[in-house]
Amino acid sequence: MAVLYKNGVMVTMNGDQTAEALIEKDGRIAMVGSLAQARAWQAAHPQEKLEERDLAGHALLPGFIDPHSHITALAQTVNLVHFDDVSSIGELQRKIKDFIGERQLPEGTWVQGFGYDHNFLIEKRHPTRAELDAVSASHPILIAHASGHMGVVNSAALKQLGIDASTPDPEGGKIGREAGSQKPNGYLEETAFTLLSRGFAAPDLDQLLDQLDQAQEKYLSYGITTVQDGITKRPDWAVLQAMAERKRLKVDVVSYVDLKDNEALIGEHPEYAQGYQNRLRIGGVKIFLDGSPQGRTAWMSEPYLGADSQYCGYPVYTDDQVDAFIDEAMGHHWQLLTHCNGDAAAEQLIRCTHRQQARHPEAAALRPVMIHAQLVRRDQLPRMKALNMTASFFTAHCWYWGDIHLRNFGQLRGGNISPMRWAIDEGLNVTMHQDTPVIMPNMLESVECACRRVTKGGQALNPELRITPLEALQAVTINAAWQYHEEDRKGSLEEGKLADLVILEKNPLSCPAEEIGTIAVLETIKEGVSVYTRK
Repeated sequence: MAVLYKNGVMVTMNGDQTAEALIEKDGRIAMVGSLAQARAWQAAHPQEKLEERDLAGHALLPGFIDPHSHITALAQTVNLVHFDDVSSIGELQRKIKDFIGERQLPEGTWVQGFGYDHNFLIEKRHPTRAELDAVSASHPILIAHASGHMGVVNSAALKQLGIDASTPDPEGGKIGREAGSQKPNGYLEETAFTLLSRGFAAPDLDQLLDQLDQAQEKYLSYGITTVQDGITKRPDWAVLQAMAERKRLKVDVVSYVDLKDNEALIGEHPEYAQGYQNRLRIGGVKIFLDGSPQGRTAWMSEPYLGADSQYCGYPVYTDDQVDAFIDEAMGHHWQLLTHCNGDAAAEQLIRCTHRQQARHPEAAALRPVMIHAQLVRRDQLPRMKALNMTASFFTAHCWYWGDIHLRNFGQLRGGNISPMRWAIDEGLNVTMHQDTPVIMPNMLESVECACRRVTKGGQALNPELRITPLEALQAVTINAAWQYHEEDRKGSLEEGKLADLVILEKNPLSCPAEEIGTIAVLETIKEGVSVYTRK
């Protein structure tokens, strides 16, 4: 059976073309064009039973493609204490205390929280070990910052993690210390948080699969049909593979394996590196070169504004180490995604990639990706273009942390964050992501942010860097498909491509920019099958 979608506007993403009819058959787009062309197709295929779907004036677009997020990390947040609405350390403490009490958690049970942001707390600082101890000294407590780059633990957690005054700072990270001593104050930054905080007990596999089910439903509710797992480690892979083997994935998941510690996964599962297996594949590898700008750990070429006039953030690796990572990725023909927020980190990636492409000239075809590119400079973009490097921007930073960036970097640097206009004008492939679970995977909110560039405080961030709604939608459809080497099968409404579709309440190309972020996703369709319907 085939399905005819009609009586709505189809935003094809094939240039600026629109259409009035689309036919889906066997999970693929059989035709797209005028209603007269659809009737001609019907006449030419009399054996096909044709179901007709009336869009009632709504908009039909290609399913959104997530260029960077962490679906397994989102799954892990399902049963955590959530702090996104917390405005003080006292509120945070009460939330944890209520969580323990409501669930009657036995002493010794780990308590995890996610989503606080010190920038938005009245105290303008991170909580301390002592403040978490005041909630409970008998439950190990770990709370993660909204950026995922840092967090705080209590004394019971420090003990279980084996962190004390004799524990050195790991490479690329810092353990917070009490003033005048080496005693940990509970704050863990960058690799100190991501590496040392793995010691807590994980849920069993069945619970993790259920949590991943909930996570994929969240993506589907935002119209997303292809999702990323942005730095897959061995425990994450076990869950993803189990989901695939049990045929529980409703979205396509592209995994980028942690290159530093888990690259062996690719050799152990070569079939996943060759293509999708029950909606899961390995797309390549991922590394980090710095931290987050709102956490003041992004590596900058010029100092942050504030008390320490020399502080520029810091790198994770030396050039020699980055050269080795890139050489390994290119030598194995792995696409490399690299986290760079600060312009110094971006510069390190550009110069090391340039050196290694000279040794592996065929590697430009792998389409390397700079993830976040938050403070990339205009002069760096032509060199990225020469390397065939995609810039994948976290443009919603303009809204969520734009005021913080102005405070940290001033009007010039802070106003030029996420410079999508410059990158598009330079001819780069440009995509846009939400880095979920940092924020929810709301593609349309990001589209609005890219078009408006306004902060929560109402300040405009260099309006000259605004892009058009069409350009922003291309960044989460056809451009994202190109980033994944899937532009021949996804990202636009064209004959022969997968029928990955999203039905929106209204056309984002014909409404005011300030309304785009609140457009409702009515239905998400994966290869012709409805996988989400708004209630």
